[in-house]
Amino acid sequence: MKRLVLAEKPSVGRDIARVLGCKKETHSYIEGNDHIVTWALGHLVSLADPEQYGKEYKEWNMDVLPMMPKHWKLTVLKKTSKQFQTVKKLLLRNDIKDVIIATDAGREGELVARWILQMSGNKKPIYRLWISSVTDKAIKDGFAHLKPGKEYDDLFRAARSRAEADWLVGINATRALTCKYNAQLSCGRVQTPTLAMIMNREQEIKSFKPQKYYGYKIFATGMKFTWENQKGNQRISDKKWAEELGKKLRGHDLVITEVSKKEKKNYAPELYDLTTLQKEASKRYGFSPKQTLNIMQSLYEHHKVLTYPRTDSRYLTNDMTDTLKDRIKACQNGSYKKAAATLLRKEIKASSRFINDKKVSDHHAIIPTEQYASLTSFSSDERKIYDMVVARFLAVLSAPAISEQLSVKASINGELFRAKAENIKQLGWRELYEEETQTKDTIKAGNIPVKGKEYPVGTISMTEGTTNPPGRYTEGTLIDQMDKKGLGTVATRADIIDKLFNSYLLEKKGNEIHITSKGKQLLELVPEDLKKAELTADWEKKLTAISKGKQNDQKFMREISDYTQALINDIKTSDGKFRHDNVTRHRCPECGKFLLEVNGKHGKRLVCQDRICGYKKTISKVTNARCPVCHKKMEMVGEGEGQKFVCVCGYKEKLSAFKQRKEKQGSGMSKKEVNRYLKKQQKEAQEPINNAFAEAFSKIKL
Repeated sequence: MKRLVLAEKPSVGRDIARVLGCKKETHSYIEGNDHIVTWALGHLVSLADPEQYGKEYKEWNMDVLPMMPKHWKLTVLKKTSKQFQTVKKLLLRNDIKDVIIATDAGREGELVARWILQMSGNKKPIYRLWISSVTDKAIKDGFAHLKPGKEYDDLFRAARSRAEADWLVGINATRALTCKYNAQLSCGRVQTPTLAMIMNREQEIKSFKPQKYYGYKIFATGMKFTWENQKGNQRISDKKWAEELGKKLRGHDLVITEVSKKEKKNYAPELYDLTTLQKEASKRYGFSPKQTLNIMQSLYEHHKVLTYPRTDSRYLTNDMTDTLKDRIKACQNGSYKKAAATLLRKEIKASSRFINDKKVSDHHAIIPTEQYASLTSFSSDERKIYDMVVARFLAVLSAPAISEQLSVKASINGELFRAKAENIKQLGWRELYEEETQTKDTIKAGNIPVKGKEYPVGTISMTEGTTNPPGRYTEGTLIDQMDKKGLGTVATRADIIDKLFNSYLLEKKGNEIHITSKGKQLLELVPEDLKKAELTADWEKKLTAISKGKQNDQKFMREISDYTQALINDIKTSDGKFRHDNVTRHRCPECGKFLLEVNGKHGKRLVCQDRICGYKKTISKVTNARCPVCHKKMEMVGEGEGQKFVCVCGYKEKLSAFKQRKEKQGSGMSKKEVNRYLKKQQKEAQEPINNAFAEAFSKIKL
């Protein structure tokens, strides 16, 4: 008898098969003496479309809303139906004694496997492989500690509840809005409050009134002193008062009133979870959250050098302490050779700064695996993310940075001034970060001012500045704010943001996110309750409770049904109008209606205003090609031989001229490489196959 192993993707399935000694390979599974390994290609099964519940739902009709299935139906996805049939046949084979679920170790991964088993009519015993990396060692250890599938029944119930709840609210509300206002309008319990958050920031920026402020800086005793009032405020709003203060200061010496020295230990920031990594990669390299996740997925699945990416923890578990040295050895190359060698010479002890079992739920923080990293096999973007994770990992294990903090208080004619300086005694983990070695003002021991002594004042400078409005969100700061407000999960936030761009509710100007006219109008039309972050935060709290067996999933779904009923009634009875303010004079070649011009995430498009027609055409796209004049990213416009690059500064260049210029430059780029570069553009990498939200969104036919 054999055991059937169900992985999520072919790459992971092949790794498991190799470790288990399975060698008879087919297109859709690999068989060995004791195991057969197959895979799911992501979701093979999903919740059925509304049309499959009755003929009355084929047409988008307000009268039949809300759609409330009494019994939920599953359907096999057409594009992967062949693989599903293969998995089903394997499950029904007489020589298969049980099933080992080896899909991604998380809520959505559990859903992928359970729906396949349910749709196949499986009645064989189920076991669960739960691992955080796909190295050979992790796979072997995982198979040595398989757990009964029933231990994850609550996790499946939470995943199923999430999917059904999103179906009820998302599809019903989207159909209701679209029917009522005859426009392609979509909403959901995560995307709508996220959109509202961006709108609120827009309103804060518009209502902001800049104010001028003034201050004073002086130089004395080799240090820079800053004026403060008794409350510690360094800003003066009244210019006349500031000028009077300047007169009061001039002609007087500086009297030192207090000198304090204190040794300070500074420890490295915590290890990365996915959200923190996405935020910092956006700030440092301009990567979108989706791009960072996909790069992480490659480093986890293909290169096997980093652990599972979809984690919300920044800590490790106590039982991992013995593996740390092997992980350090695995990344002992490149620029980290010296830091790794230093760590390997000492004993690595568990510390509450990075070890905490209570702060690890499904998966620990993102760290290197024990697999040796071949840096030459990484792409440029993979190397950037890998370096970020390794630097943080080694930094957390390194000694703290130690500095002597000098604080000096002084007065000039009764006015308070303060100066600070820092002398580094031990760089510690900061050696791994060039930017962290930039220190504050330093002062030699012999130049430290003496309490009670008077010093002549050098230049007295009145400074001035203007208060700034809050900054617009970037993709990095947006995903961080979604995390703080409890909107979505680490596995779904990147897809939510992409959904808002693809629905033309948001657009990008440089790195900044702006809400479109369509987005603003949508927020005026949706029920107030759906815009609140508290709604989805409450959902996630309850779903987590369900996954831990602390809440009843049926009670949760009854609450969602009641909420959906009230939501649709609210939309039906509401007043409001929607108008397209981006109509062009171009007619749709398919249906003849006027096309809309929209700003997509990666360029401009013409799209048909008729949601049923669905025609769209790209008219320009942002590329990675830099303008030779101002060095900003250029857009590509036109078609075929007429394609050309244009820049906001006015520079234009034909595609043929661009190719010639690239070949002449000393970059060593061949024609083939230039073409590959052009094709790549700045498109996001393909979606990870395991994407329950992508499947849910596909049901909303915009």
